[in-house]
Amino acid sequence: MDRIDFDKVVDRNKSHSVKWDATEKVFGTGDVLPMWVADMDFQPPQAVIDALRERIDHGVFGYTFVPLSVTEAIQDWMKRRHNCEFKASSIVFSEGVVPSISTAIRAFTEKGDKVLVHSPVYTPFFNMVKDNERTLVTSRLIYENERFEIDFENFEAKLQEGVKMFILCNPHNPGGRVWTKEELEKIGDLCLKHDCLIVSDEIHSDLVFEPNVHIPIASINEKFREITVTFVAPSKTFNLAGLQSSAALIPNKELKTKFKRIQQEQGFFTLNTFGIAGIEAAYRHGEEWLDQLLAYLAENMQIATDYISEHLPALKPMKADATYLLWIDCRGLGLNDEEIKDKLLYKGKLGLEPGTKYGEGGEGFVRMNLACPRETLNEGLERLKRAFS
Repeated sequence: MDRIDFDKVVDRNKSHSVKWDATEKVFGTGDVLPMWVADMDFQPPQAVIDALRERIDHGVFGYTFVPLSVTEAIQDWMKRRHNCEFKASSIVFSEGVVPSISTAIRAFTEKGDKVLVHSPVYTPFFNMVKDNERTLVTSRLIYENERFEIDFENFEAKLQEGVKMFILCNPHNPGGRVWTKEELEKIGDLCLKHDCLIVSDEIHSDLVFEPNVHIPIASINEKFREITVTFVAPSKTFNLAGLQSSAALIPNKELKTKFKRIQQEQGFFTLNTFGIAGIEAAYRHGEEWLDQLLAYLAENMQIATDYISEHLPALKPMKADATYLLWIDCRGLGLNDEEIKDKLLYKGKLGLEPGTKYGEGGEGFVRMNLACPRETLNEGLERLKRAFS
């Protein structure tokens, strides 16, 4: 494959982009460089574009089912990239990971039941628990040596409160941690001990930097497999969030039946036509593109951390094992969260995610999306410097 030009700048304005066209709604001003919501400013693999174009050229867009070839593409991808095998019968499709989390909460718990999440963590984890009238329980991660660690003593104490479900984020968003096999074994053993189901959001699992290795928690042993529901999607990997296609991997037949029953109650029927074409093309033909992307993202991460170290020593970016999201500790500035936000927006003209959005433990942090051409990255870093100079 030829070298992919990730330096190419694609104008996303006026494309109904949440990231670029909704800045005024989100930040109260349109005059900012958006480096916040987790999608990339890169076009997907050419094979995906070609598959979508071929489907458009067909010209008829009636009801469509998901063919076995898509299931097989996911199976092959999971085995090849993550050394994890799932039977075709265990794969269920969904329009997205967040809707799948909501479905799992409704399928496997009752109103008022306790659902555990780490904090800080991806905001919809909190929202889906509360919006479905379950009781949110949080276990705060330990921030030590510019890295998140799990407080297993606290984690087990929370499980002992009668928690029915734990929602795992692996790799972690916003911190970019890839949980090790030892950490995952502790999580699985504790959940088994306290009769707690595991819902594992692994949407960033393909975006892992060497020498780190993503391990699906369901792949560790058969006992974990039976209590785990795993969510994957091509959306982060290949920048296909707008196609709204994902998969739930549910080896336990009873859990799968409950999950599909809630989908049926909600009227879910199938993936959209273009999502079907896109997901198969991505998993079948996107691997070389992804390998080049990972190299580019790793360079972006290094450029950003080096720049911040040189020009903004009061800021401490967390070294990410995975994702394209940089979690930056701004507490050395001596500013509160509102002051940080104001300086970014009105002095730096830069739109980042506030750490408070991710729950307890996010105070004094911001999240910066580095999945962009080098030109955009350099501009964003200059604005970051301007904000706090």
